[in-house]
Amino acid sequence: MTVTPASAPALNYSTASFMLSAPTLAQCPNDSGAEVAFAGRSNAGKSSAINALTRQNALARTSRTPGRTQLINFFSLMNTTSQRLVDLPGYGYAKVPEAVKREWQEHLSHYLRGRQSLRGLVLLMDVRHPLTEFDQMMLGFADERDLPVQILLTKADKLKKGPASSSLQKVRSQLRDWEDLVSVQLFSALKKEGLEPLSQRLDQWLTLPNEV
Repeated sequence: MTVTPASAPALNYSTASFMLSAPTLAQCPNDSGAEVAFAGRSNAGKSSAINALTRQNALARTSRTPGRTQLINFFSLMNTTSQRLVDLPGYGYAKVPEAVKREWQEHLSHYLRGRQSLRGLVLLMDVRHPLTEFDQMMLGFADERDLPVQILLTKADKLKKGPASSSLQKVRSQLRDWEDLVSVQLFSALKKEGLEPLSQRLDQWLTLPNEV
């Protein structure tokens, strides 16, 4: 588990509030300050994780229809627009035309490669089905620009402790070559498990200078 340095103050994520939704990089907020993006397949529990982190039931939209989020959604923190959470479009199971899926992927690529205020990526994977093709693609984007990644193995409550721990260790082993860039943890939005290490990592990314 990563321990947040004392120089990184704790942020109050319950202060998160909606800023705007952007269909393209050009329509995103001013590229200054610091932001952390959340990404994952459409059924990985991304919106539920954001809602659990911010202790708000409906800050990020959740839907029984995967892939409903088609825009880049920005949320401000601590009553300032200089620290932000970003909900990226879900990808994978959405019942939309392939052309639309390609467009989503293009916007994700532009954002992840071109957004200078992006300090880190939270990548959500269903603990029962980790490291899908989409996950590998997102890790590739992060590797291109040495962007740190916190992997949340979500829906950990769906497995007993033994199998969940086994999945965690397996993912860590598969990503051993990237351990200087990637951290992995179990997470359950339903049980509110894993919030502390996630919050500590976000505190570090959002409050420390870029070069750290």
